[in-house]
Amino acid sequence: MQEELKIPRHVAIIMDGNGRWAKAQGKPRTFGHTEGAKRVADVTRAAGEIGIEYVTLYAFSTENWSRTAEEVGALMKLFRSYLKTCTKDADENNMRIRVIGERSALDPDIQEAIREVEEHTASYDRVTLTLAINYGGRDELRRAVRNIAKEVSDGKLTPDDIDQDLISAHLDAPDIPDPDLLIRTCGEQRISNFLLWEIAYSELYFTDVAWPDFGPEELKKAVEAYTHRDRRFGGVKNS
Repeated sequence: MQEELKIPRHVAIIMDGNGRWAKAQGKPRTFGHTEGAKRVADVTRAAGEIGIEYVTLYAFSTENWSRTAEEVGALMKLFRSYLKTCTKDADENNMRIRVIGERSALDPDIQEAIREVEEHTASYDRVTLTLAINYGGRDELRRAVRNIAKEVSDGKLTPDDIDQDLISAHLDAPDIPDPDLLIRTCGEQRISNFLLWEIAYSELYFTDVAWPDFGPEELKKAVEAYTHRDRRFGGVKNS
């Protein structure tokens, strides 16, 4: 008898390995990013089918600006392309699309495309796809602390008002529940400044599979591993 899967409500993914995957095939890193982008629709569609309500993908970190101009340019081109074409997939899969991160550093046309796709998909509720673009966990906390400090300075809050709930309410997506499961592809076992506050009690799953090869079956393997973990608030024990 097949074991019933315990479905995480929210899965966050560090999509690692595009460049290494491409290099292994003798192709430029940009080819890996292009192929990796194709997995987004596959994985989010599979997530909705098995009952995962929220998927958050680490698309571009605050540190990624240090990559070559060619690679950064290629990633921005991919974002432009995805934001123009993703509404069809969102319409078909009842998928809401959100973006977290500091948008002001992005080109105005990308900012406008983000606004349009968020507005277009705002009423969809089968699965919510959140893209972390120009995002860093420390930067998110910095911006939250800055905003709280301003509210204290303006007399809207006192220092005694600051608790965990208030900090959470000042993060980029306070209405989205914390991830139950964090997946990182391509063998690295680091958090890399992703959702530092939100993953305090997340289960961690690392796979050697590079992101361009991570499809619905790999997602199911991660959920199967999650199923075998016995979660409890304040600590986790393995079954």
